[in-house]
Amino acid sequence: MKKAWGLALAGVLAVTTLSGCAGGGKEASPSPNTGAGEEKPGDAKKEPTKFSISFSTSGNPYLESSPDINKDKWVLKLEELTNTDLNIIPVSHKEFDQKMSLMFAGNDIPDVVGNLRGGPTTSSMAGSVEAGVFRPLDDLLKEHAPNLMAQVPKEAWEETSFEGKIYGIPLWISNPSRRATFLRTDLLEKTGLPMPKTADEFLDVLRAFKELGVEYPYQFRENFKYADTFLGAYDVLPFQFELQDGQVVPKFFDVENMTKALEAYKAMYDEGLIPKDFATVTQADYTKNISAGKAGMWAANAEGLAGFRTKIKEADPNSRVDIVASPTGTDGKGGLQHVAAISQTYYINSKVSEETAIDIIKFFDWMTTEEAEMFFSFGIEGDTYTIENGKVNYKFPVTKEEVDEEGFRSGNLWMVHDGTYRKKLAELTEDGKDMLDAFDNILAHEGRPGITFNPSLSSFTKYPDLAPGGDVGPKLILDHMIKMIYGKEPISDWPKVIEEYKAKGGDEIIKEATERYKNNDGVIDRTK
Repeated sequence: MKKAWGLALAGVLAVTTLSGCAGGGKEASPSPNTGAGEEKPGDAKKEPTKFSISFSTSGNPYLESSPDINKDKWVLKLEELTNTDLNIIPVSHKEFDQKMSLMFAGNDIPDVVGNLRGGPTTSSMAGSVEAGVFRPLDDLLKEHAPNLMAQVPKEAWEETSFEGKIYGIPLWISNPSRRATFLRTDLLEKTGLPMPKTADEFLDVLRAFKELGVEYPYQFRENFKYADTFLGAYDVLPFQFELQDGQVVPKFFDVENMTKALEAYKAMYDEGLIPKDFATVTQADYTKNISAGKAGMWAANAEGLAGFRTKIKEADPNSRVDIVASPTGTDGKGGLQHVAAISQTYYINSKVSEETAIDIIKFFDWMTTEEAEMFFSFGIEGDTYTIENGKVNYKFPVTKEEVDEEGFRSGNLWMVHDGTYRKKLAELTEDGKDMLDAFDNILAHEGRPGITFNPSLSSFTKYPDLAPGGDVGPKLILDHMIKMIYGKEPISDWPKVIEEYKAKGGDEIIKEATERYKNNDGVIDRTK
C-alpha cells in the first residue's frame, strides 16, 4: 500500500524537505519545560514551551469573530495552567479541507495540526502521515502520557494509527451514538398529536408544524449533513458500508429502503416542509434558522441540547426543545450514524524537537486531568465560578454570545478528552441532566453502525466523486439524490444510479473493500 502512495505524496515530501522549520517560521522551542502539571515546589521556573497549533473553528462565532484569538483570556489562562506559549491558527470550518490542502501544498505546516476528520489517512490529511510529515508517538505516549494511555479506548488508538503505529492524539468518543433528533415539543403539544415513532408519523407531525406556520418544519443542511434523519430511519446513510451477499457495498445499494427515504424527502420538499433551497443551506444558515426559532425538527449532536434551548428561548420564551427517539423505518429501528471512536485528532510535526514533542504530549495529557476538566467546564474560579461547601456555583451563559464563548472554551480549546459530553457541566442543570438522560435512555438504544477502513480505501483517491466525504455521501450519489427530490429525475431510476456508480469505478471500490474485509486488513466493523 505504501508503494501506491508514492507519486501522490511526492509533492508533500518535497514541501516538507523545503520547509526550514515547523510552524510557519515560528521555530519550535527546545525549552527545558518539564510539561504541564509537573513543576515541583522549589524548582526554577521553566520557560514556557512554544509551539504553533492549528484546528478547525467548528463554526464557533466567538472564535471566528476574534481579531486575535491568541490574546483571548481563555487562551492566556490555558497557557498559564500548562506553561505554554501557543500560536493558535484557526482553520475555517466551512473551508476546512481546502485550507488543509493549501497548508500541505505550502511550506507552512504548524508544529501541531488538528484534523477535524479524525484519522491519519483521511482526505484532509492529504497523505501527509504516509509522507512522514508527522512523527509516530507510541514511545512518547507510553513514557509521558499516563492519563491518555489509561483513558483513551483501544478503538480510538486503532483509528489514530497507521501501519501499526500511533500518529494522532484523539478527542475520543466513548458513546458512538451521539447524534440525536431534536423536536420542538411545545409545537408538538399545539398540534395535539402524540409523540411520533415511525418515519410516516414524523412526516405527519411536520405537516402539522407547517399548518401552525412554522417556517422550516424540518431544518435541512447542504449535502444531507445533519439532515439525514430519514436516511438513518431506513438504514441507507450513503456514506456507510455494509456486508450484502458476501460483498462490502455502500448502504445505498438497498434499493427498496433508499427509495422509501427519497420518497420521504421528496414529500417534504413538495409540501414545503424543508427549505426550497435545501441543497445549498449552509451550516451558518442551519444554525441561524434553528436559533431564531424557525425550525420544528432537526438533527445535531446531543450535547448541544442546552445551547439550543438557551438560544431558541431568546427568540421564543415559550419554546421547549427535547431530544426524542429518532424515526424508525422498515426494520423498526432508527437513529443517526454511529460515529467513529475519534472525533478530532492532533498530529505532531516530525520537525519538532524531541524535547518540545514531549512537552506537547504532556500538554495534551494534562487535558484529561481533574484540573483541566474544571477549567474547561467552568472557567476561572472567582470569575466564572465559585466553590461553596464543595459545590460549584457556575455563572451559566445566558445570551447567544455567552453561549458561543463557553463553546469556545469547553469545545475548541478542550482538544483532547472524552468528547461524548461534558459531564461536570451537565450535572449542574436540568438541561444537562436531560441531555445525560437522553444519552442513557434514547441514544444508547438507537443509531446505525457501518463498516469503515483505516487507512481508507485507495480506490477512493482514484475515484473522488465516488468517495464518501466523512459523514456525507459521494458527490455522484448526492447529485442524483438532490435531482430526484427536486423532481428532475424519477426516484424509480435508483437502480440506474447504482449501475452508474459501479460503471464509473464503484466495482473497483467494492472489490477492494470486500478483499480487505475478508483479509481483515484495516477493517473497522461496528455492525457486529
